[in-house]
Amino acid sequence: MPDGLTFAALLVGAAVLDRLVYPRPEAGLYLSRRSMAGLWLLAWMMTALFGLFLTCCGNFPLSAGLALALLALLVLVSNAKHAMLGEPLLFSDLALIGAIFRHPQFYLSAISVGQRTAAGAVAILLLAMLAWLFVPAWQMHLAGMLILAGSLAILATTVRGALRQGLADTPDAYADVRRHGLLPTLLLYWLRWRHSNDPPPCAEAERHPPSAPHPPPELLVVIQCESFADPVELFEGFNISLPGLANARESALQWGELNVSGFGAYTMRTEYGVLFGRSEDVLGFRRYDPFLTALGEASYALPARLKEAGWRSLFVHPHDMRFYSRDRIMPAGGFAELIGEEHFAPVAAGAGRYVTDAAIAGQIVRLAREAIGPGLIYAVTIENHGPWAPDIRTGGDLVQSYLRLARNSDAMLSTLREQLALLKRPAVLVFFGDHRPSIPGATSPDGGRHTPYVMIRFNEAGDIVRGDNRRVDLTPAELHHAMLDLVLGEPLASVNPGAANGLAETAPATGVRARVAAARGQTSGAG
Repeated sequence: MPDGLTFAALLVGAAVLDRLVYPRPEAGLYLSRRSMAGLWLLAWMMTALFGLFLTCCGNFPLSAGLALALLALLVLVSNAKHAMLGEPLLFSDLALIGAIFRHPQFYLSAISVGQRTAAGAVAILLLAMLAWLFVPAWQMHLAGMLILAGSLAILATTVRGALRQGLADTPDAYADVRRHGLLPTLLLYWLRWRHSNDPPPCAEAERHPPSAPHPPPELLVVIQCESFADPVELFEGFNISLPGLANARESALQWGELNVSGFGAYTMRTEYGVLFGRSEDVLGFRRYDPFLTALGEASYALPARLKEAGWRSLFVHPHDMRFYSRDRIMPAGGFAELIGEEHFAPVAAGAGRYVTDAAIAGQIVRLAREAIGPGLIYAVTIENHGPWAPDIRTGGDLVQSYLRLARNSDAMLSTLREQLALLKRPAVLVFFGDHRPSIPGATSPDGGRHTPYVMIRFNEAGDIVRGDNRRVDLTPAELHHAMLDLVLGEPLASVNPGAANGLAETAPATGVRARVAAARGQTSGAG
C-alpha cells in the first residue's frame, strides 16, 4: 500500500476507534460526530504517535499499525473503566501506571480474562512484528523525527489557542469525551491540570467556644471504611440490615448520606475531601486525583488545623503507605505518626487477602487508650476492598461475599462505639464509607453513589450525647468542616484565604450549618 494511503488509513482508523469510546458521540450520518476541534487534535496526536514509532522502527506501515494499536488499547481500557466505574479514562489515571505493577489486584479486575488474554496476545504479536519488520535505513528514522517534531509544534500551537478560547475549561469528563473524543480530552485536561495553582495557605478563622453544656471533645476517631454502603440501598431483593449501622444512626449526634463523587474506586477523592475540606468545585481539574497536588495544600489538612490547637494526629492504614504517596502527604498534612502495615500481624490463613477490620479496631482502641492530651486518629480500612472473590461458603455469589465483609465492617463500628464509651473521656467517633462497591451484575454506577456516615459524641462519663439526632446529608468536604465546628467551635466570621480560588474558608461550613438548621426545623439563615 502506498505511504499516502497508509497514512490516510491511519487517520480513518483513528476516527473509527475514537467513535467506539464510551460515552459514545451522538448518532449521525457521518463517520464521527465529534467536534471539529476534537477531530483536529486527534489527527495531529495520531500523527505524532506515528512519527514516534517511525523514528523507532523505520517501517511506515508498522508505525501506522502501532499507533492504531496504542489507541485501541486506550479505548479498551477506557471502556472497561466506564463499564465498571461509570467514568472514561482520565489523565490522572496514567499517574497510577506504576501502582498497577505494584498492586495489580486493584486494577486488573476491571478487565475480563478474555480481554487480558487478547491484550497480551496483541502485545506479543506487536513485539514480534517490530523485531521482524525493523528497517535500519536512516532516512525513514529521520523522516519519523521530522514528522514527530512538526506534529508536536502544530499541537502546541493549536492547544495554546484552544485553551485561550476556553475549550474544555470546565471539568466535565463525561461530556467532554462525548464532545471531543478520548485523546483530545486526555490532553486538554492534563494541560488544564498543569496550569492550576496551589491555593494560598489556609487562614484559620476565630471560632466560638464549642457549645455547652458538654466539654469539648479531646479525642476524634475517624474511620474511612472501604466500600462500606447500606446493603438495603445497594441490592434489590436483599432485605439485609446492619445492626451496628442501625444502632449508630439511632444514637448519633448527626448522620446522613455522604455524597461522594466516585463509584467503585477513587478512595483518594473522598479521603482528600474529608481530610482537606476543599470542595471539588474549588479543586477544578485537580478533583480527579487531588492527592497528586495535595502537598501544595497541606495547610488545609485536618491534622494541620488541629495542631494549632494542640492536637496530635495519627494516621492508621494497614497497607503500603507509598500508595497514593500517603507516606509523604500525611506527614506534610500534620500527622505526627503513620501506623502502617508493619504494625499489624500478617493476615492469618483463610482470613482473606487484607488486614481485617477487627484488627484495625483493636489497633485504634489501643491507640485511643494510650493517647495523652487531645488527639485525632484517622483510620483507613482495607478488608472489604474489591474485587470480591467467589466464596464457596455462599455458593460463589459475589454479593454474599461482599455482605460477609460488610458485616465485619459493621461489627467494627459496634466495637468502636462500645470501646470508646469505656474510655470515659469527651470523644467523637465519625464513621463513613469511601465509595460504593463495583460488583459486576449487582451494582451499577448509574444509580446512587452516596454512602452512609455517622457522627457519635461521648461525654466525660462515657455516655453517648444524642442531642437532636439530626439527619444532614453532606459532601466529604462538608464533613471536614462539620468535624472542625464540633471540635473547635464554629467560626465567628468568614475568612478568605483563597480568593483566587473562589474559596472562603467557612463557606462549606456555612452550608453545613444551614443544613443542620433545616434539619432542626429552623430557617436556613438561622444560627
